[in-house]
Amino acid sequence: MSHKQETIALHAGQNKIETAPSRAVAVHRTTAYNFRDAEHAANLFGLKELGYIYTRLQNPTQNALEERVAALDGGAAALALASGTSAVFYSIINVARAGDEIVSSKYLYGGTHTMFAEILPTLGITVRLVDPLDLGELENAINGKTRAIFIETIGNPTLIVPDFEAIGEVAARHRLPVIADATFTTPILLRPLDHGVDIALYSLTKWYGGHGTGIGGAVVDSGRFNWDDPKFTNFVEPDGGYHGLRYAYDLGDLSPLAYILRMRLVPLRNLGAAIAPDNAWIFLQGIETLPLRMTRHSENGMAVAEYLSRHPQVEWVWYPGLKDHPAHDNAAKYLKNGFGGMIAFGIAGGADAGARFINGLELFSHVANVGDAKSLAIHPATTTHSQLTEDDQRAAGLPPELVRLSIGLEAPEDIIADLETGFAAAKL
Repeated sequence: MSHKQETIALHAGQNKIETAPSRAVAVHRTTAYNFRDAEHAANLFGLKELGYIYTRLQNPTQNALEERVAALDGGAAALALASGTSAVFYSIINVARAGDEIVSSKYLYGGTHTMFAEILPTLGITVRLVDPLDLGELENAINGKTRAIFIETIGNPTLIVPDFEAIGEVAARHRLPVIADATFTTPILLRPLDHGVDIALYSLTKWYGGHGTGIGGAVVDSGRFNWDDPKFTNFVEPDGGYHGLRYAYDLGDLSPLAYILRMRLVPLRNLGAAIAPDNAWIFLQGIETLPLRMTRHSENGMAVAEYLSRHPQVEWVWYPGLKDHPAHDNAAKYLKNGFGGMIAFGIAGGADAGARFINGLELFSHVANVGDAKSLAIHPATTTHSQLTEDDQRAAGLPPELVRLSIGLEAPEDIIADLETGFAAAKL
């Protein structure tokens, strides 16, 4: 039976008719699992049978989380990981190796930008950064070494929303997968796999969990991309670390899951960014209210964005729901359930005024996080993106006067009143 997302968020991934029929998903705190006999163990290790071996690979609590996340996105399968950063990293090294290239949006979370600009090149992987709104620039960056296109559904911190279907058409012409970090939207605001994206990934730490209590990430595979093109070396050549398995050819009925299975068997199994069972359980609790929370985040976000757009101490506001945002048309096309709770604005007086503003806030928390039930504020140029040079910050759309707000679930009147307190402190 087909269900709506509100129902999926409460029920997917759990079989109520079990030996121990707990209504809540159980936390399985174990490192290893009993095998029935030697043949059972051999079948599991040889991929002749699916099941539990070791919690670094899979855990029943993790499995419930993965099934629920995949169901919300309409994906074929998901893999939960220790963090959103590991989800980004594994999504790239699963498809690219030394000598390969990735074409990526230049509007990225600071940690992802550093990974792409500084870390992946040391592994021999080149990332070409482009404006995702300029399809000509994006396509011109593709060459014979390109293995994927990477975007964010709402860019951090510019809040740029790409034209997903148009990018998907470019990718299809070149037989490339589109990988999208959909952390800022979650499947409640956008199901990217419905609009030309092949792989979606999330920092579960943010809105999925919703309460700032756990660290985790997830990758969702659409199961639609065909990996048998010879350029996808990781999938067409025998895997010497796994019995010579060719993921594009040798999985039989599991072939639509080639991408996510390889990620589980190679990066996760051998590099070990495994999610803790307790964190998986925490995210299952958060998902149950995700549809309700995303609606409130979006309502509060729009109210605050409109307030800021009228404020005399605000030079500009970035929010996809505002008609003057450069990507508003794309946002209106794809984000039918709201525009989210993220806002960036430029405060009059520059970086110094931004610091006074943040110090003057009382209700807002000054933390390096987003997506909490509580409202958060930060000055990215000196925190989340401080590892970038000023020129690199500006190239990524990050001027020094930018203040980033993650709007929470408080009463909108209280949020705005606290912003007024911040603006009063920002005045010289």
